[in-house]
Amino acid sequence: MKRPKLKKASKRLTCSKRYKIQKKVREHNKKLRKEAKKQKVRKVKKDPGIPNAAPFKEEILREAEHRKLQLEELKEKQKLTKQKERAKKRKLEAEKNDPATKAKKAKKEQTVKKELKSTSNKDKNSKTLFCSELKKVIEASDVILEVLDARDPLGCRCPQVEETILNLDGKKKLILVLNKIDLVPKDNVEKWLKYLQNEFPTVAFKASTQLQDKTVQQKKRRAASGAVDLTKGVTCLGSDFLLQLLGEYYRSRGTDDAIKVGVVGFPNVGKSSLINSMKKMRACHVGISRCTTRCMQLVHIDKSVKMLDSPGIIAGSLNSAVSLALRSTSEMEELGNPLEAVNALLKHCNKQQVMLQYNIPNYRNSLEFLTLFAMKRGCLKKGGVPDTQKAAETLLNDWTGAKVSYHSKPPEQHKFPSHLSETAIAERLKEWGTEKLEQGNLNTIKNVKCPNMASSIVFHSTGPTDGVLDEGVVKEPDEGQDEEVEIDSEEEDEEEEELDEIKPKVQKVLPVDKASNGKSEEKTTGEQSTLQSQVVPVSIDFSSSKKDDDAYDFNTDFN
Repeated sequence: MKRPKLKKASKRLTCSKRYKIQKKVREHNKKLRKEAKKQKVRKVKKDPGIPNAAPFKEEILREAEHRKLQLEELKEKQKLTKQKERAKKRKLEAEKNDPATKAKKAKKEQTVKKELKSTSNKDKNSKTLFCSELKKVIEASDVILEVLDARDPLGCRCPQVEETILNLDGKKKLILVLNKIDLVPKDNVEKWLKYLQNEFPTVAFKASTQLQDKTVQQKKRRAASGAVDLTKGVTCLGSDFLLQLLGEYYRSRGTDDAIKVGVVGFPNVGKSSLINSMKKMRACHVGISRCTTRCMQLVHIDKSVKMLDSPGIIAGSLNSAVSLALRSTSEMEELGNPLEAVNALLKHCNKQQVMLQYNIPNYRNSLEFLTLFAMKRGCLKKGGVPDTQKAAETLLNDWTGAKVSYHSKPPEQHKFPSHLSETAIAERLKEWGTEKLEQGNLNTIKNVKCPNMASSIVFHSTGPTDGVLDEGVVKEPDEGQDEEVEIDSEEEDEEEEELDEIKPKVQKVLPVDKASNGKSEEKTTGEQSTLQSQVVPVSIDFSSSKKDDDAYDFNTDFN
């Protein structure tokens, strides 16, 4: 029997289902139309084309085809560029994942970073840059203020700078500013003013070191509040008199342009603090570390005066150890051995006054002084060992800064330098007015609280410090050279220690015999001198030292 064929299911829907679908479609279309109305989307009308009756129909069609071809070419170019970019990205990702390429890149980056650091440090701290910036300040300024530390004014003077200023143009004026007069006795300040007045017009000055206002707005707010700070660090003396002198010079010129006043001097003399105290706000960066100012900086004081800040003058390498220790531009790490600098400094001071100043007992040498100073200040290494290196650095910072009160006496006989003549000096003093300068300086000194002669240390000055102005003369030290010098110094110290150990073992002994007593009397004086000069090594018995280990001789230990 044949199997009956299975009937396929019917595709016909029930009327209710069909109506439901139609209803949903209608609702959906209605919704789309509402949204289109809200967004104001119009249907794109079909291009009807160019009618046959239109003139130049063929030309218009050709132009349309040409545009289509250009668009297609642009699309192809864009596709190619995108493909190339994707290929590059794939290659870069593949290289990043490879360890060999990673190592090469890391090496290259390290070398580049090292080169950048070395160049930036050399550029910032290079002495050639300081020389060029100093020259810029001298050339740009109309009046130059050479700032001197009142504790050692002669040591802060640079004859090379003074000579270059006088030889540049006859129009440039030089004024000496005696800063930090609050750290020196009044009698000493007056003597130095008389001494320096014989060569250049000098102005006594006490700069403010604790100015808090960084902007003009802060300064105005403080003034409006009526708060007045009369502490020693904030008070400034001599600024009004100096501004008066500069204002008079500006009026005498008869021009509307403001005068440019350059501030020049050795490091830590108070150049930036002088400008800040004239401006009565923190316009220039100030710090204890040497050479905080590294480039020329222009500061507007008022309509008639503009001041130029400069980096410190570079001290020549042929100067004495004391002048290099106090006036070197390099930091403590580059200065060399600070212990040697402290040793040279202590030699130029009175020992008893130094002991009283730091409240330290008697010391035999600079190393012992530094150990006592380190214990006093708490500069200790691991295990309570005194850190003499750090103590030396803090001592030098105290002397270059405004902590220690010391003074030097002016020379009895005044000798004029070769670049100065008596007629030129008389003309300069007439321009500024000697009586006016004396009166202004007396008014500033009256208001200053100066230390007593007993509390101030007497310092023996070594005279003017030679400075370097030519960029070609300055030689930057190489790293390799410094290492060789350090190694040589260590070897020399080791040799000296060995010699010190050998010296006590060698004694000068005269040969004495009972039989030769008579003969020695008959000998000449020349023979006696030869006998006395003979050196004989003494044999040391180590067995005796073991027995006398407990023996303790107080006389030998505490001599």
